[in-house]
Amino acid sequence: MNTRMRRAAVAVAAGAMAVSLAACGSAKEAGDAPKDSAAAGDAIKIGLLLPENQTARYEKFDKPLIEKKIADLTGGKAEVVYANAKQDATTQNSQVETMITNKVNALIIDAVDAKAIAGSVKKAKDAGIPVVAYDRLAEGPIDAYTSFDNEEVGKVQGKALLEALGDKAKDGQIVMMNGSVTDPNAALFKKGAHSVLDGKVNIGKEYDTKEWKPENANTNMAGALSALGKDKVVGVYSANDGMAGGIITALKAAGLSPLPPVTGQDAELAGVQRIVSGEQFMSVYKPYAPEAAAAAEMAVALAKGEKIDGIINQKVDSPTSKGVPSVLIPVVSLTKDNIKDTVVKDGVYTVEEICADKYAAACATLGLK
Repeated sequence: MNTRMRRAAVAVAAGAMAVSLAACGSAKEAGDAPKDSAAAGDAIKIGLLLPENQTARYEKFDKPLIEKKIADLTGGKAEVVYANAKQDATTQNSQVETMITNKVNALIIDAVDAKAIAGSVKKAKDAGIPVVAYDRLAEGPIDAYTSFDNEEVGKVQGKALLEALGDKAKDGQIVMMNGSVTDPNAALFKKGAHSVLDGKVNIGKEYDTKEWKPENANTNMAGALSALGKDKVVGVYSANDGMAGGIITALKAAGLSPLPPVTGQDAELAGVQRIVSGEQFMSVYKPYAPEAAAAAEMAVALAKGEKIDGIINQKVDSPTSKGVPSVLIPVVSLTKDNIKDTVVKDGVYTVEEICADKYAAACATLGLK
């Protein structure tokens, strides 16, 4: 297991390098720039719209990584105009209008609601502003997309849960806590997980969790325990770490000990600490640096009227657009066995951050020092 994780981490690093190297060649491969492309060279203006600030990743990782990469690509001359929709689709649509008024040269949008953003994407396109869909596949005439292989994320989670359950997989029932129906990634995570779990476990309850909120997952989990009986629940599929926290709180409140295995995603610090302490079985480590780099590279190239053929690694279809130029980044299953080889090695967290206070003893047991 650990060897496989090391190989996966190496593959991720190689993928990140490939994205970076491809970007170096993008300017050379660019054809004639459209007449309405930015004429200001590196002094471009790029809008960055992120969906919410409850999940730690957006403000802690995505925003600074994208800003830094854009600065690196433009010698610090580009301006990044940032807004966070705080999980409100209407607010995000208004933010796009503001970006259009501000005459940004390109937009990076992580949609609150992939369907609801389509009209705003079209308005940007009509205004001559290319749009890069970030992390979630927005509908409408987007020019490019970058994310992770989201169906594979669900498969990785499902395989980990089966591994944790072992020969007890059908001894009781599992609860599936999927993400929000407004997020197209949630449907892909669910599809991937079901492809692995169906027929191998008994799914007692399944929820699509409103707005991905931990408190909603907590309420759902409490309801599932009441309906199924706490002693009947042998495992929980949680689509991300935030919800896993709410789920584990509900499991503890019900008096379950030991806790059944719970999955997660995003490698949030709190999630990594729960893995160290044994409360959460796994998370999915999604290296944000290559995803952010791809978004920045595509946005800068499009803002300058350059081609992005040398950056993309495949094409994907959305409900409204076929063959969208895309960069998909591989993911890694994060367990207590490979924390040092992933999030610590990649500089996401220090051992001191992970092993603070009450986690020190558990870290020592795992050899994290």
